[in-house]
Amino acid sequence: MPREPLVVQRPEGLYCPAGDFHIDPWRPVERAAITHAHADHARRGHGRYLAARAGEHVLRARLGEAAIETLDYGEVVTLGDARVSLHPAGHVLGSAQVRIERNGEVWVVSGDYKTEADRTCAPFEPLRCHAFVTESTFGLPIYRWRPPAETLADLNAWWAENARAGRASVVFAYALGKAQRILAAVDASIGPIVCHGAMAPLNAAYRASGVALPETHPVTALDRASLATALVLAPPSSQSTPWLRRFPDYSDAFASGWMQLRATRRRRAVDRGFALSDHADWPGLQAAIDATGAQTVIVTHGYAQSMVRWLQSQGFDARAFETEFEGEEGAAATLAADSMAVAEPADVR
Repeated sequence: MPREPLVVQRPEGLYCPAGDFHIDPWRPVERAAITHAHADHARRGHGRYLAARAGEHVLRARLGEAAIETLDYGEVVTLGDARVSLHPAGHVLGSAQVRIERNGEVWVVSGDYKTEADRTCAPFEPLRCHAFVTESTFGLPIYRWRPPAETLADLNAWWAENARAGRASVVFAYALGKAQRILAAVDASIGPIVCHGAMAPLNAAYRASGVALPETHPVTALDRASLATALVLAPPSSQSTPWLRRFPDYSDAFASGWMQLRATRRRRAVDRGFALSDHADWPGLQAAIDATGAQTVIVTHGYAQSMVRWLQSQGFDARAFETEFEGEEGAAATLAADSMAVAEPADVR
């Protein structure tokens, strides 16, 4: 008799029947295991939350006074008939994979993840399992990241060039994860760093969690001369808003894996694109899946059907879960047409 799957789909989201809990549910439930604090995975309204202790400050910045129980990475808790533990996903601070074990069978729900090193969060931990639930935000062969250190060095050089010319360098980046990753890597000796107000609580949460970030300023704290040499981090939603009028002259850029493609960079209408992603690229997805040893792979959001077909061609038992996860910057759906419309990556150097 086939075993009951350890994770199934329900209208509320992914559900573990053996442990009677949901994983990143999109409708209110009694108990939710949360892989990370991005809004499409950590939603308000659940009765109780289970999350990695490393991300508690960030999660509370997003959820307020919710009932949050935290676990150290690798710590095991018994929920119903299941043994559950959380393990680093390498996506953002506190991101976790959910490992579920019952009667010797192991399933892993990875949430969002990347396999590259990142000084602002614990590195991705490969987990051996029978079934692996993986994202596929960038699940096409066209997505292959340059070494992040090279991309970040290019960002520093662009900022320095702008500062010498007396213009600010505005980088649009997701407020949780991407902004802090950039902050931790930039050369703060080039000039002052300004952060949009939407980023301030999250920067504070990272610092409270022990992540070293350089000093940042609200835009109102600097005079005109200082603003002319500043690096400015702002969420994508601030593009073309009155907030930017505070900078008399600036060059702008977008930091995202979507900048790998020329069509998407043109759509964003920015001067520069830096292909820096907190998600695994095509080789990273393959490596992560192979490292699990899983024969069953279930794919969520992004290019799920393309990934399923490729996995099946490689001999995996593969299928997709339909979810309401949106992927990086909530842009997977709106940018998919651009992504499929071009055949080569952009030159983002």
